[in-house]
Amino acid sequence: MYDNWEELEKSIEGCKKCKLCNNRNNIVFGQGNKEADLMFIGEGPGADEDKEGIPFVGKAGKLMNEAFKGLGINREEVYIANIVKCRPPQNRVPEEDEATACLNYLRNQVILVKPKIIVLLGSTALKNILGKEYGITATRGKWIEKKGIKYMPTWHPAALLRDENKKIEFWKDLKEAKKELKNEL
Repeated sequence: MYDNWEELEKSIEGCKKCKLCNNRNNIVFGQGNKEADLMFIGEGPGADEDKEGIPFVGKAGKLMNEAFKGLGINREEVYIANIVKCRPPQNRVPEEDEATACLNYLRNQVILVKPKIIVLLGSTALKNILGKEYGITATRGKWIEKKGIKYMPTWHPAALLRDENKKIEFWKDLKEAKKELKNEL
């Protein structure tokens, strides 16, 4: 584990821990306030993210930004990362070995950020962070606390693009995370 951001970011340069490195344009490490009280963890970069090297800049990211704006969440004040740092082909779900290869980077990001609340965006984030026994449909919108961090599982913004009915639940979950954060501060 690394004690500072500079060492951690340097450690991922040219990463070849899994086959996702073979087709990437950019490693999408993370973005935002490195001392944020609120952190978001998604699945992995898509085509737009791979091109720009920034998480959540495609259609799903724009939708998430709209929710942030509506709820008064400043994107620059939160930290956003993903389970895997390189784009899986055709935006498929990361395979277990790919997620495992990246998890220490993410764990180190969480240790350095020290968030009070982590919003888990979708099933891949939920299962890789809290355990395979969790399902997004059953746990979405329910607080789970582990090792002093409160987790709020919710839909991945990409799921909202496929099913607009999930937007209301996503909104409620982010609103609940913001409310709980105020209680924590």
